[in-house]
Amino acid sequence: MDASVVGSAILRSSFVALTLLIAALFVGAVHWSAVRAGLGGRIAARQDIAAAGVAIAWIALTGLAAARGALHFQAPPTMLALFPIMLVIAIGLALSPLGKRIALGLPLAALVGYQGFRVFVELLMHRAYVEGLMPVQMSYSGRNFDIVTGVTAILLGAWLATGERRSRALVFAWNSLGLALLANVVGVALLSAPTPFRVFMNEPANVWITHAPWVWLPAVMVLAALLGHVLVYRRLLSESAATARADRRSAIVNSSY
Repeated sequence: MDASVVGSAILRSSFVALTLLIAALFVGAVHWSAVRAGLGGRIAARQDIAAAGVAIAWIALTGLAAARGALHFQAPPTMLALFPIMLVIAIGLALSPLGKRIALGLPLAALVGYQGFRVFVELLMHRAYVEGLMPVQMSYSGRNFDIVTGVTAILLGAWLATGERRSRALVFAWNSLGLALLANVVGVALLSAPTPFRVFMNEPANVWITHAPWVWLPAVMVLAALLGHVLVYRRLLSESAATARADRRSAIVNSSY
């Protein structure tokens, strides 16, 4: 492996640990939603195993591809193909029956607070910048403000967990801000990569994410963040639709008197 993208042992181990934690959170969400949906123990267990298998397979596949040099920005830039694949996976999963069960079955506080993992992502990315793996603009010392999403997710999730009257408009605004900040850092990352579209010419170029374990920054962490935002939108839209139906039924009943 190129010595310039090796990184310290603590950074590498922390990256792996956070990746596995995110996978565990996904499996936990599948299990929790199955229990709340009243599925039998055997069915829930089978779904847990399937979720764990899919998560491990995705981590292994992307890690192996990066380790073997299959992901790169040279022509043809195979690394760029990873981003639309992630988009399809995140949106497809969120809009699937499983995504619906998770979105509607888990407390809104959990769906929001889950995004607190991005605080740790940003701390690791800043460390990567300090170690010379990553350009400054991808850290919170530069043009990456995604740590705001992580901090506010923890605060908003804790407030929602108290059971106080919540505002769907506030959650919607927070979710939209978080998605915009995620899109910002992804855009900065792509514009820092050595492609014809590169805008940020300072070194190092954003090539570290083509190596393992750093490939899991986009392949797992960004994917997980995007999935979380789409799930929150699905939950809010479902609640809004339910409220609208209740209001219509109430209006019909009132009009009959």
